[in-house]
Amino acid sequence: MNGSPLVQAVQERLRHGGYSDLVTPLKVAGVEFSFTGAMRGRGGRALDLVLLVDTTTGDFGDRDGTRVRHRVEALSRALDIARSRYVVTVILAGAVLAEGVEALSETCRVLQVDSASLDDNGKLANEAAKHQLDDRIRVLLPLTLPAPLTGVQEGGGPSMEQLVRALPDGTDKALVDAVIVASTAGENAVTDAAAQMINGAFKSESGEEQQ
Repeated sequence: MNGSPLVQAVQERLRHGGYSDLVTPLKVAGVEFSFTGAMRGRGGRALDLVLLVDTTTGDFGDRDGTRVRHRVEALSRALDIARSRYVVTVILAGAVLAEGVEALSETCRVLQVDSASLDDNGKLANEAAKHQLDDRIRVLLPLTLPAPLTGVQEGGGPSMEQLVRALPDGTDKALVDAVIVASTAGENAVTDAAAQMINGAFKSESGEEQQ
């Protein structure tokens, strides 16, 4: 199922952000679940499961918010039975659903992409359209840092440089560097990097005491 040009634009953006397509219908705990598209993250976002609901074409009853909610809830129960650790995000691409969206947000993360400026080939028309789409699905995309600026005055500069300058004296530089590098791969990567640095520090201290 290809979906509308809007869905395809969202999928292409997610692929560029490190997501891979999954075969649909999804089969979980022996049950098949039909969605216009499904994708999963990689690396630090490997537990992100993204479901695309095409409210423009209305495939699988996707113009009916209650039917969408029931299908996602059933999938969530199947994932629980399978003891899956997936974090589910549903992207509603197209017209806003009149019913069921608020209840759906109690089951999973819900993002709405109601429109995007596309060219004749179904691609994002320009940088402004790309930024607009990114704003709608920002939580799924890797963190990107601003390019370093030259000739800035004291108190200016890229946000990360300002953050580093604002840290208290004595902050572990190796820890800060590791977290900044990991930040491009997402929240889980930052958590893992910090944990590795802290565990390494504990092991080092323990080794010194035993000598």
